[in-house]
Amino acid sequence: MLITELDGSEVIMAEDDGKLAEGQRRHWQDTYAAHPGMYGDAPSDPAVHAAQVFRSAGAADVLDLGAGHGRDALYFAREGFAVRAVDFSPIGLAQLRGAARAQGIRGRVTTTVHDVREPLPLPDASVDAVFAHMLLCMALSTEEIHALVDEVRRVLRPGGMFVYTVRHTGDAHFGAGTGHGDGIWENGGFAVHFFARDLVDALADGWESNEVHAFVEGGLPRRLWRVTQTRPR
Repeated sequence: MLITELDGSEVIMAEDDGKLAEGQRRHWQDTYAAHPGMYGDAPSDPAVHAAQVFRSAGAADVLDLGAGHGRDALYFAREGFAVRAVDFSPIGLAQLRGAARAQGIRGRVTTTVHDVREPLPLPDASVDAVFAHMLLCMALSTEEIHALVDEVRRVLRPGGMFVYTVRHTGDAHFGAGTGHGDGIWENGGFAVHFFARDLVDALADGWESNEVHAFVEGGLPRRLWRVTQTRPR
């Protein structure tokens, strides 16, 4: 059912989550195919920060969730980490592998096609660090986000670090475009779950919370939080 709000925005009520998820998968596949390496070669600022945090914690390997075509995963590998890059786009990961070969770091990067709505394909306590730049704020329900963070905690070794970023409700796109409920709004074909601060706080339950840092990125600009938390020993 489609409802038009007074401000002209559209809200889709009772949206089938599976249809939204599959539509987003197709959209990202098409976008990566049309724009190879769309985010460029330089790492994101959160990845540069995360590499410093992970190195200080003695991490040797990094799980990069929602790695896309790999600008951050490749940076971690160049910094000497062993990297497992996970994404639901085979096209994006193929671009990542090609770039890793070209940069001579293919041996430090493995890729896995995986939808994070499903349990992570890793054993318990098997990675030192996890990074996720704007993955948690994709078209995931609040329930799915909680399940994913529980999975991150499961696969991290005790003392392991988790750095993630999310767009929040102070962002210009929040409340604009087409709404899918549960804080998810779609603009230009991209659906985003905009985080309220209480969701960040809820996701920190059972963790040691290190930092919630506000920053901006891009030309809109996008308004985000960078969250750093540790699995207790």
